[in-house]
Amino acid sequence: MFTFTVRRLLFAVPTLLAISFIIFALLDLAPSDPLSDLPLTIPPEVRQQIRDAMGLDQPFLIRYMKWLQQFFINEPLNIFEQITGLTIGTGERMRVLSWATRSPVVDLIVQRLPQTLWVVGLSYLFGVLIAIPIGVISAYRQYSLFDQIGTFISMVGYSVPTFFTGVLLIVIFSSWLQWFPSIYDTTLVVDSWSSFVLQVKQMFLPVLVLTLFNVSQISRFVRASMLDNLNMDYVRTARAKGVKEKVVLLVHVLRNSLIPVVTVIALGVPTIFSGAIITEQVFRVNGLGQLLITAIQGADIPLVQTLTFIFAILIVLFNLIADVLYGILDPRIRYD
Repeated sequence: MFTFTVRRLLFAVPTLLAISFIIFALLDLAPSDPLSDLPLTIPPEVRQQIRDAMGLDQPFLIRYMKWLQQFFINEPLNIFEQITGLTIGTGERMRVLSWATRSPVVDLIVQRLPQTLWVVGLSYLFGVLIAIPIGVISAYRQYSLFDQIGTFISMVGYSVPTFFTGVLLIVIFSSWLQWFPSIYDTTLVVDSWSSFVLQVKQMFLPVLVLTLFNVSQISRFVRASMLDNLNMDYVRTARAKGVKEKVVLLVHVLRNSLIPVVTVIALGVPTIFSGAIITEQVFRVNGLGQLLITAIQGADIPLVQTLTFIFAILIVLFNLIADVLYGILDPRIRYD
């Protein structure tokens, strides 16, 4: 397993380099102009000076290599210095800067990350914790009333888009009942019990929308996988030997059923960091999803490049974690 993990990590390096090149090339070829929002009264020579300051006068490969240096060398060194308080070299190095705000892109991401983790992270955690028991019970009691209700709710939750669910909940709980706020206040500081209650209230609706979607998706995978394993020979053998039904269901069947579900859960984890773009727009959550939309609308190429590449890193990383978990859940799987 250790050899397999190291081999996959080494293979991930050229994979991520190829992904970074594709992202950089596609965004460079995109028909967007970062100076399109500037007034038309600005003289052409001033526009050219602004382009030169952004580095747009340099060849494509030079800009790509500089971005690699800034992302893989300068930014990690800057983070290391901030954590340890040590200074490496002069401490002055070029960072990836946003064209719109002229602020370091990593700092912008760090500012928005807590909002996304609170809303999207909690909803995904709740979704997994709720979906697995629902899927297990639905499979064990197939065609029962619980299974039929769960199937109906899952189909509705997965089929109906989150922007419709969000608006519907806002109309019911914010406009009619006035129980929860419809807009997420990112400036709220939790320093007392009353502010904590306000934080929970403003998180309730977006977390509920995303939890419903996650539960609907994951529970169907759990149910289908459980049904496949409940009819296996090893289940009949365990029951014939007198093993308790709870042990058969939760130890033998559930463990084997989680193998394909692990892929779904692991590949869904990067969405926690990428943010729920539509839901964040509906509830005005100032997270990474909204940051990405703002960057795309403003043609802030360095910010879009960095965000999308971070998402790619997370996807490759959690693919590796899923493969490692396969070997833990199923002893028959060996990679060495």
